[in-house]
Amino acid sequence: MDSGAPTQVVARVKSDASSDPSLPSGDRGHALPPDADQARPRGRRLRPAVAGVLAAALGLGVGELWAGLFGGSGPVVVVGDRVVDGVPRSVKTFAIDTFGKNDKNALVVGILVIMALYAAFAGVRAARRFSDGVVAVAAFAVIGGYAAISGRSPKAGDIIPMVVSALAVIATLWVLLGRPGRERAAVPGDGLDRRRFLVLGAGTAGAAAVTSIVGRNLQGGAKATAERSSTALSKAADPLPAVARGTTADVAGMTPFLTPNDSFYRIDTALVIPRVEVSDWKMTITGRVDKPITLTYADLVKRPLIEHDCTLMCVSNEIGGDLIGNARWLGVRLADVLNEAGVQDGADQVFATSVDGFTAGFPLSLALDGREALIAVGMNGEPLPFRHGFPARLVVPGIYGYVSAVKWLSEIRLTTFEEDQGYWIPRGWSALGPIKTGSRIDVPGRGQIAAGTTAIAGIAWAQHTGIAKVEVQVDATPWQTAQLAVDGGIDTWRQWKLAWNATPGEHRIRVRATNAKGETQPEERTDVAPDGATGWHEIGVTVS
Repeated sequence: MDSGAPTQVVARVKSDASSDPSLPSGDRGHALPPDADQARPRGRRLRPAVAGVLAAALGLGVGELWAGLFGGSGPVVVVGDRVVDGVPRSVKTFAIDTFGKNDKNALVVGILVIMALYAAFAGVRAARRFSDGVVAVAAFAVIGGYAAISGRSPKAGDIIPMVVSALAVIATLWVLLGRPGRERAAVPGDGLDRRRFLVLGAGTAGAAAVTSIVGRNLQGGAKATAERSSTALSKAADPLPAVARGTTADVAGMTPFLTPNDSFYRIDTALVIPRVEVSDWKMTITGRVDKPITLTYADLVKRPLIEHDCTLMCVSNEIGGDLIGNARWLGVRLADVLNEAGVQDGADQVFATSVDGFTAGFPLSLALDGREALIAVGMNGEPLPFRHGFPARLVVPGIYGYVSAVKWLSEIRLTTFEEDQGYWIPRGWSALGPIKTGSRIDVPGRGQIAAGTTAIAGIAWAQHTGIAKVEVQVDATPWQTAQLAVDGGIDTWRQWKLAWNATPGEHRIRVRATNAKGETQPEERTDVAPDGATGWHEIGVTVS
């Protein structure tokens, strides 16, 4: 008798649900009874949300795998790129200020968290009425499809991984929720016993991890990586001498003259670093030119190569920030290529485009005034790292990267500022972006130091002008002139140091630089927007 009672209850609940005229015919027998949440244990109440998250994880993995096998971008990248393009300037500035070089990772984590919450919601809806869950998943797929075709580099092919991902989510939900629609328990979402749900859930999580990792690796460009590894760059026609050991060589913790490639800052709009295959890559010179030019990588590196030390800086670099680096670049003079193409009257902007659709433009005069503006292929003695623009990028002394330093270069077009605007200009940043004279204290670091003679040292820059003087002030004492290191050229930062007799107590140290034109950087602090920060760098130290 006892064993038959549950069956009678189940049958009665099913009968009641099936006879409810308020339910669509396809969903009768699958609507959640009003008191079902209270009736089932806490673990069962959470099961639909967990199922939704697991299904979404596997769906994203399947989408990544499809993109890796057949082309396109995975759902996270598609949505992430659209977010990068769509958020206001203030949000972008906040992300860079808060997360610095990890801003992309922070964005990906944020997108995944939002997706997980939405997936949990979709799982709960699917448990109550499976068709509602399908609608929720489909709605997200539509948003992803819109992102694929409305970004700066629309790709219809990116819609397919999104659709495949959505179908995988729906199918996985159907399994994890106990195959809604078949004869089973009265409460949808309770069709699997605890053990079967745990086994299927673990399998789903494992499959999600495998498909995501394999998909990302396939998209990672194994062929591109192999081609870069086998690339041997020719030497410059007139190689630069080895970097001289300057007056700051004995200062522990001092910033080196050349920034190692793996330490060089990276700020760009690419959520995933493009890995371009050299064998398929080409760049074009178009627009207001007499003769458009198309160059393969082999064509580019056969030309006379120039070696040039140059400091690059992000416009978002705060006073005392580290979004600045100095490297020895190898490349082809941009002026030579433009003159070969034939510059037409009326052109006043060099407008460059990346393989991922990013654009930036700067005055044509800066490419033709004699400065070493390069189509760079090498960085510190090796082919450009992928994260810094392999196979080719622009390096233009004197202006911030947001208007010039296009990585993963695909096109250079001569145009006008009236006809075209780079990616950041409509978003409120200045169209020109000359780098401002600045300086930074690197030694001592903030914190506690021992009393006695110690070094104050750092870097100063005045792009394409040069540094003439650096001065340091401790507390309210008179400004003292620092000793400058060997001059690496007007396009590089300059190291400096000052011997200081540190006495016990709390101290404030600040620095200012004067460029070769006699212009001293202003004391007043301004925001990075719209054309770079100003102000003296100041630190506090405790001497014991």
